[in-house]
Amino acid sequence: MNIERYMIKDTDGQILPKLDPDETGGFKKAEAEAKMASLKERLGKLQDIFFAQKKYALLIVLQGMDSSGKDGTVKHVFSGINPQGFTVTSFKKPTLDESAHDFLWRVHKQTPAKGYISAFNRSHYEDVLVPRVHGDQAKDETKRRFRHIRHFEEMLTEENTLIIKLFLHISEDRQLEKIRERLQDPTKHWKFDVSDLEERKYWDDYQKAYEDIFKETSTDHAPWYWIPANHRWFRNYLALNIVVKTLEKLKLSYPELNTPTPDISELISPRH
Repeated sequence: MNIERYMIKDTDGQILPKLDPDETGGFKKAEAEAKMASLKERLGKLQDIFFAQKKYALLIVLQGMDSSGKDGTVKHVFSGINPQGFTVTSFKKPTLDESAHDFLWRVHKQTPAKGYISAFNRSHYEDVLVPRVHGDQAKDETKRRFRHIRHFEEMLTEENTLIIKLFLHISEDRQLEKIRERLQDPTKHWKFDVSDLEERKYWDDYQKAYEDIFKETSTDHAPWYWIPANHRWFRNYLALNIVVKTLEKLKLSYPELNTPTPDISELISPRH
């Protein structure tokens, strides 16, 4: 799979109207699902070396409209890896203590250490998204925060943290279908929030805000990928491919012993 075709590079003019949330990359559901098991196994092996080597860290940023499948993507993509080397953080409305610091303060504390993989299910991009859409953030403040984000992500990459930013692109109609599914299924009632319906009123404003996010922060060292999210199976398949192929580019290897190999026989005490 050519993951580069899903990298947001052309930021001239409108971006999202050119991207089809129904796309499946020419794959059929059965074909993609059949490949998922081997891809998960490959990710598990790569993570094992990644953790042992402790040369790099990996940060996956997940953004998207409500019901676009951020929770599901984390669940399906990372279900086969060692949980000791993986963390998930979700950034909601800042607390009073967090608001008293710079907006990246709470984020930096959650970035992964070398050898670890972290997923941000909603991220620092919420701080240039929600306040702006609801008119609580001036344009100058948004521009300033974009600049800080670019510098922050550049610093992380220079310290050997790889950053994969995934925008889960769902259509307005499909989002409404998923909200209805949650209301009809008692096991999914806990996922429903009345505010999801309220936020739909700002759909166009969110789309515009995301367009600016891509234009301001999609860089060579921290690119944005768009993930067609109308079909769960393709969303998971593409996201998993992007993570696996990113790790494969590192040419990972297990660390070698930095001392001479001991003679095991000398370590075994004779029996009396």
